[in-house]
Amino acid sequence: MAKLGSCHGTGAKKSRKKGEGKTLTIALAGNANVGKSVIFNQLTGSHQTIGNWPGKTVESARGFLDFEGEEIAIIDLPGIYSLSTFSLEEIVTRDYIAREKPDVIINVIGAPVLERNLFFTLQLMEMDVPMVVDLNQVDLAEAQGITIDAAKLAKWLDVPVVPTIAARGTGIRELVSRAVEVARGGSVTEDNHIIRDARSETITTGTGHQNRRWNRQNRQNGGPNGIPGNCNATGTGNGHHRHRVRYQGGLEAGVSELTDLIESEKLNLEYPPRWVAVKLLEGDTGIKEMVGAKSEHISRTTEVVARRLEETYKQPRFAAVASERYALAQQIARDVQSQTKNRTTFLDRLDRLTTQKVFGYVMSVVVIAGLLLWTFTIGNILSTVLTNAFSFFQPVNPQVSGQAWSIVWNGVFGGFVAGVTLVLPFVIPFYLMLAVMEDSGILTRVAFMMDSAMHQMGLHGKAIIPLILGYGCNVPAIYTTRVMGTRRERLLASFAITFAPCAARTIVILGLVSVFVGYGWALALYAIDLLIMFIAVKVALKVIPGDTPGLIMEMHSFKTPSLSVVTRQTWARTKSLIIMVLPMYMIGTAAVQGLYAFGILQPVSEFMSPLTVSWLGLPVVAGILLVFGVVRKELILLALVAIYGTDLAAVLTPAQFIVLALVGMLYLPCIATIGILAKEFGWKSSIAISLANLAAALLAGGIAARILDIVF
Repeated sequence: MAKLGSCHGTGAKKSRKKGEGKTLTIALAGNANVGKSVIFNQLTGSHQTIGNWPGKTVESARGFLDFEGEEIAIIDLPGIYSLSTFSLEEIVTRDYIAREKPDVIINVIGAPVLERNLFFTLQLMEMDVPMVVDLNQVDLAEAQGITIDAAKLAKWLDVPVVPTIAARGTGIRELVSRAVEVARGGSVTEDNHIIRDARSETITTGTGHQNRRWNRQNRQNGGPNGIPGNCNATGTGNGHHRHRVRYQGGLEAGVSELTDLIESEKLNLEYPPRWVAVKLLEGDTGIKEMVGAKSEHISRTTEVVARRLEETYKQPRFAAVASERYALAQQIARDVQSQTKNRTTFLDRLDRLTTQKVFGYVMSVVVIAGLLLWTFTIGNILSTVLTNAFSFFQPVNPQVSGQAWSIVWNGVFGGFVAGVTLVLPFVIPFYLMLAVMEDSGILTRVAFMMDSAMHQMGLHGKAIIPLILGYGCNVPAIYTTRVMGTRRERLLASFAITFAPCAARTIVILGLVSVFVGYGWALALYAIDLLIMFIAVKVALKVIPGDTPGLIMEMHSFKTPSLSVVTRQTWARTKSLIIMVLPMYMIGTAAVQGLYAFGILQPVSEFMSPLTVSWLGLPVVAGILLVFGVVRKELILLALVAIYGTDLAAVLTPAQFIVLALVGMLYLPCIATIGILAKEFGWKSSIAISLANLAAALLAGGIAARILDIVF
């Protein structure tokens, strides 16, 4: 059977010691749902930033930790399952490791699913990087009757292994200590333990705003699975050692042959030669192109070795490599863990029930309906309270006449109030409940159950999460499409989201149709919207060809949500929304009101009259209303009231109320949505989506106008 070994290298990339004034970099890598983000938050506290990786739309999380007087940069890499190029997250992770060369990688693995996580661990070892393994969630494994011998696992992998319970902070200090020692290239004793000096028991996160302490008692008490708290990390920890995965039979021979050839030709690649050899045999397109551009000889040899490999294993080259990894992961897991027979728990029964063919769908519908009901109930309460509070200082209706400074101030203030009273009240409760559902494990099961239904639209189950969020606000919903695997999936999901009636559109529907025509017609508009969304995405599938992949996602065990995780997640998402939306609302509202006050919009409205009057059957003023609505959808209603007063029934007919609400619901996304589309996909895609929305709105509005003329 395959074996793991280590080879003596030339030394750590950067041996940094206290007092040198250099910052150590620790990168967290691992599968999704193994507690990686919890560890990141434990270490960095409030001193962290969220952004994008350079040139990518994948989220980047960075923070800093003050450990024993030394500042350490903590990088939270995306949660992935392999180092292939099937998703942006995988590309980002492997490029960061290869090019940025962090001082040490902390590979976070979930103890309850050790074998599955080791598949990724072996790939990290192939990259020949300094590494510490964090055996997290040992409490969940213990609850399932699983016991893992951390010392034996460390001997297999030849790296330090530290059991932790990140949600409680157990083992975190030991984990950081080991990671720092590996980064510094600590010396090794005969019993394979790292020599280290006595250290302070305090870790300060960030710049002193938040302190986290792990006391000596926590380390000395017996750790999970009977492993002593101060002896639960074993392995060399030597920064001068490199860890090599050795496979059996034909694969090892092929990898060694290509590795020697790559080293002999001195190609000066960014990646380790042995890892490149493995990826060449896998058929990795990016690596093949990179190597082929430098050496045709290696490319030809690779194909010869790959064919030999396929003949030996009787399966495609990529499957042969994967099967060897799985075989090795299985062997390690079988040797280091044992499982006692445990009784079926309530959570086990609940897990089976929520993924059952009938009840699972019912549960998914109930969860989605409950989320929306919670959002709009709490959102309406908060919106009313905040609106009344701001109205106490100054009315927030659009000002379309008066002095220039007054109009501009009203626009800026009104835009700010709109964001605070119409977006945040709905988004915060939505994000809060979404974080609870994510951390508890409910959301992944909803996505799993909705996968078949979403495939009918050309999407998969993960799209249900941002799509639901779109009913609160399109901006964070489009941002959340980052959970999708490819740009095509994200683009299709974002296109669908632009048709979702957000809180502002709901205000228009309720204010125009429910009040002046009836609730039945308002509900009919929502049904029509779903139909148009379905048709629009089906048409988009023809424009953006490609296959819709099956749903592959981790479904971790049900658990009680962590308050700290939920609050941090909610705040991180809300903060990014505030930064994006408020400035756009404030600037856009002031600009549109100023244009109207100075008579610039009147010619625009008359220019639009062939569409608004002749085709849609609306008054001439509808052109101005729709321009206002591009900034904020609710301005369609507010501007109408500002111009004609509250007795709108004297101005519009029932058919015009419905058509105006329908067009306002579907046409050009608001300026904030257009902005986030441009940021995520570029202006070309943003404009294309906006024009598609406009075309759908005009077509549906014109048809509705003619049908409603008969009804009314």
